[in-house]
Amino acid sequence: MKQMVTIGEKIAKLLEEKNMTQRDLAKLINVTEVTIGRYINNTREPKGSVLKDIADALGVTSDYLLTNKKILKDQFRSSDDFSKSILSRLGVKIPVLGKVAAGVPLEAIQDIEDYEEITQEMARKGEYFALKIKGNSMEPKFTEGDVVIVRKQSDVESGEIGVVIVNGCDATVKKIIKQENGILLMATNPAVFPPKFYEYKDISELPVYILGKVVELRAKF
Repeated sequence: MKQMVTIGEKIAKLLEEKNMTQRDLAKLINVTEVTIGRYINNTREPKGSVLKDIADALGVTSDYLLTNKKILKDQFRSSDDFSKSILSRLGVKIPVLGKVAAGVPLEAIQDIEDYEEITQEMARKGEYFALKIKGNSMEPKFTEGDVVIVRKQSDVESGEIGVVIVNGCDATVKKIIKQENGILLMATNPAVFPPKFYEYKDISELPVYILGKVVELRAKF
């Protein structure tokens, strides 16, 4: 009698066929890589919605994982279609910078402390980097050690939070208020960092310039 292939063996084989890693699958179905390893080693069995999520991510049916009958998902007409679908769901890594100094191109900065992931959809909308918050000028919204996701751009709308370099110092995160004769940089903790106004002549002479717009906060606990 032919022995039935285990769920773990099928997952491993499908990952190999599709040139995916256990980490790729873990990210797609929002579980840990360790959990995927347990499924593959048959020390734990995926059930219910997790089983369906694995099947969807690997382009097969739940029945295939539970039996020896392989039925491919109709939505993938070819391996190329499948690969494109997987890539569209995997994240894009961006560097977390500890500091950004004036005059140094972002791509040349070596002070990379970690990496964060953004979606493929977000990545298509511009160039991004992440910055680790230093100090307490933006408390309580941003606390030291938090990470902000920043879209690189040279201007923001008045009232938006941006990353700004002043007088060659490291980049700072502040709310930017535009006024008739200059800009006001505001902290959310004014007791530590009072609002500071820069006339347009100061902006060009110091200089003061915007590196990007803060689009997301990732608090670190």
